[in-house]
Formats: sequence, C-alpha cells, structure tokens
Amino acid sequence: MKKEIEEFLKASAFGVVGASSDRSKYGNRVLRCYQQHGLKAVPVNPKATEIEGAACVASVANLPDEVTSISVITPPAITEQVVEQAAKKGIRNVWMQPGAESPRAVDFCRARGINVIADGSCILVVLGYREH
Repeated sequence: MKKEIEEFLKASAFGVVGASSDRSKYGNRVLRCYQQHGLKAVPVNPKATEIEGAACVASVANLPDEVTSISVITPPAITEQVVEQAAKKGIRNVWMQPGAESPRAVDFCRARGINVIADGSCILVVLGYREH
C-alpha cells in the first residue's frame, strides 16, 4: 500500500470530507493532522463555514482545483456518494479512513483509475498525529 500512500501525499492540497468542529471526532483530528504537518487542507462540511481556522466548503464539488487528494471520514453509505462527486471533480486520490470504507466505493474508484486507500491504513498513524 506504500506506493498508493506516496501518490496520495504528492497533492499540493487535501480535502477532508467529513471534517468536524468537534475536536474529539476523527473528522477534526484528520484536519489537524494535515495542519500539524504544514499541509494545506480544506474541510468539507455542509453545516460549517470554518473549522480549525480553515474555510469550509459544502461539498467535494466546491473544493478548489488544487485539491487532488481527499481523506474521507464519513459513514460508508455517504462515502459511496463522495467518491461519485470526487470522480466528477477529477480527484485522483481517495483515502477512506478506517470505518469509512465501502466495497462499492472502492470498486467504483478502481474502475475509474482513482488511486484508493481503504485497507485500514489511517493517516493519523502514517503522518503522525499529536493531540494538543
């Protein structure tokens, strides 16, 4: 899975789909993890305007074009909708965080040549996350 992760991390900006303003939730920790590593991250949350100082967008379709990789922290049924939006947007890399994986979403990505990480790897572990 190393090659897929390296490809994912080459993006100049990352979308965090399922970002949360609740600091105890993984959708918040993943966003802060990118920030801790000096990476540009754009939270995706239809109910928030800003999370952890970063301006939110309402959906994957609203992400800036520089975002080519997204971390997905959503329930599997939502993940299936997210990957369809990602394909339409031209997103090349999708990392389904543990618990977000859906076999249908993984198959959808693979059928379209989207680099997908859905093996239980967690970005918080791979990059290294510190709780402050």
